[in-house]
Amino acid sequence: MTALLITGANGRVARLLRRAPLDKALWSQRGSGADLDWAPLDGPQALVDYCARHGKPQALCMLAGVTPGPGARLEDNVALGRAAVEAASAVGIGRVLLASSSAVYGHGRAQPWSEDDDSRPANPYGEAKLAMERACAAQGVTMLRIGNVAGADALLTNPRRPLLLDQFADGTGPRRSYIGPQTLARLLQRLAQVPALPPVLNIGTPRPVDMADLAVAAGLPVERQLAPPGAIAALTLDTTQLEQLFPFADTDSAPETMIAEWRACKEPS
Repeated sequence: MTALLITGANGRVARLLRRAPLDKALWSQRGSGADLDWAPLDGPQALVDYCARHGKPQALCMLAGVTPGPGARLEDNVALGRAAVEAASAVGIGRVLLASSSAVYGHGRAQPWSEDDDSRPANPYGEAKLAMERACAAQGVTMLRIGNVAGADALLTNPRRPLLLDQFADGTGPRRSYIGPQTLARLLQRLAQVPALPPVLNIGTPRPVDMADLAVAAGLPVERQLAPPGAIAALTLDTTQLEQLFPFADTDSAPETMIAEWRACKEPS
């Protein structure tokens, strides 16, 4: 039986995950050469037909989403989320994992953020993801508030050399909640199969990472600049609930581990 149907096979995170060990996964994307030529906004019929032939997956994970960029229609994240939930309902998939973002929290308070904290997004992307969460809240739906995935954010893919990173008064760089792509793949498999999930889950490893440490672990040259006024020193997530569902290894939070996972999963140059 397929444990997990993942939509959005061409996204940055998904391209890494497709090269990670992810057993019993079915990938879908419109016209992408994925396992299933289907996207949620197409309507559920192609998924209905597939499940009639092969059986339904245990869970649907929607990684597809609109991210910031010129002309990006961030408001379409609501329609994407609703379409995924409706398609899952049409075929009787009882568990839906929707990729949200730690951007829903905003900033300006003591870290780390827990799932029960008030959400006050500080940018349009966070506002769009929070709108998706509110529009799609239902039994069996879990919002994955993902921090940073190593190799899918701007740090490791930035072509600038040396990398320019802020340095704060205590000598540290920006601290964020990261997760390596192989760890994320194992985590998603686990979330597809555990008996029950909460409506919201923070996604990251238990210990936040200094972005400068991650860059150094990757062997990238780094130049430091005094952090300007308003620069955010920390955006970190409380993973207490997640740790009750997934057995992290101590090394999963290590920059060296995340870099090794990224290198194992990134597409050949």
